[in-house]
Amino acid sequence: MNMTGIIFACLVVGGVGVVIGLLLGIAGRKFAVETDEKVVAIRDALPGSNCGGCGYAGCDALAEAVAKGEAPADACPVGGAATAEKIGKILGIEVETVRKIAFVKCAGTCDKAGMKYEYSGNMSCKEAVYVSGGPKKCSYGCMGYGSCVEACEFDAIKIENGVAVVDKEKCVACGKCAKACPKGLIEIIPYDKKYRVQCNSKDKGVEVNKVCSTGCIGCSICVKKCPNEAVTVTDFLAHIDYKECVNCGLCAQNCPKKVIR
Repeated sequence: MNMTGIIFACLVVGGVGVVIGLLLGIAGRKFAVETDEKVVAIRDALPGSNCGGCGYAGCDALAEAVAKGEAPADACPVGGAATAEKIGKILGIEVETVRKIAFVKCAGTCDKAGMKYEYSGNMSCKEAVYVSGGPKKCSYGCMGYGSCVEACEFDAIKIENGVAVVDKEKCVACGKCAKACPKGLIEIIPYDKKYRVQCNSKDKGVEVNKVCSTGCIGCSICVKKCPNEAVTVTDFLAHIDYKECVNCGLCAQNCPKKVIR
């Protein structure tokens, strides 16, 4: 190939490159997706954990939802009050935040709850529930195999004496432990509420006493003693309305089974 051919080939390739570049530039402008600066700012304020505790697929999805008004400014459980305050400033609103934590509704430790069998191998709670409902005689109680522990990314929950226990100072209320519990024993509650019903049994008192020495028997004494009507009994199980509870402690003081703690 002579020099003229080489130069011609270079010009052709260069020309094609220029044309493609121009076309890509035009296409980029025409089909560009407009970026909402508010979404970007909210996303930058979020911690980036992508834990799903807010109910959305990740921080990007939550940022878009908050910007559209589909989710509240305090929807991120990991970021807490600090993140909610930042997002509130971005949105130009005041945000009242309530810190929350996970709570395990079971006090049936190894010395309190009867056992149907003992298993020493590797088993998850989700697997154990299919084996006669778990090892404990109480069909509602914590099985203690730690599926919630594995689900927690913040080392905020562990198994103690056969029952899951939450470290409320580490807990960010992401809700992953609650989703991992096949018995629905874990709920998200306000951090500052001192008294909680540590039981999930819906059996009658006489049946509860047969399987656990500390289970709620639905006697309703707590209901009668509460001055704010914050306690109710449904399906033989006491429930506390945390919006009405003022932490007076009368329910706990008068509970004969000491299951309100």
